[in-house]
Amino acid sequence: MAKTQDFTAMMKDMMGAFPVDTSAFEDAFKTQATLGEKLSGVYLEAAGKSTDIGTKWTKDALSKFGEMTKAKKEPADYAKAMTDFASAYAEMSAEHLAAYAEIAKKLQSETMELMMAAGKDMSEDAADVMKKATKDMTAATKKAAAK
Repeated sequence: MAKTQDFTAMMKDMMGAFPVDTSAFEDAFKTQATLGEKLSGVYLEAAGKSTDIGTKWTKDALSKFGEMTKAKKEPADYAKAMTDFASAYAEMSAEHLAAYAEIAKKLQSETMELMMAAGKDMSEDAADVMKKATKDMTAATKKAAAK
């Protein structure tokens, strides 16, 4: 009966001949974690500002709406109150939407800056990893050839 070859030992020998430096992977993970932390900070700041704008908009609208709901002496005063509310709400809306746009613009700008910096860091890390891997593989190949 034929004996089955032990591939486990062969794989261990082969992998041992080509060592892997995990520090490159650790550095890449740290870079990714740092990017995630910075992006989260930017997004949380934007979310907080957006919430503040939404709250202010709601408070402003409710205060204007309160004026509209007060009892009036003349029927025409109700129409005027409704018109005043609509006009004030349109003005408020433009103001608050502009504030949202500023937050979005700042968020986009900061995100792009972070992504560009991270891309540069990651490409530098990748280049270093490739140089080290090439050096290690060359040494391992020479060592294996010398046997």
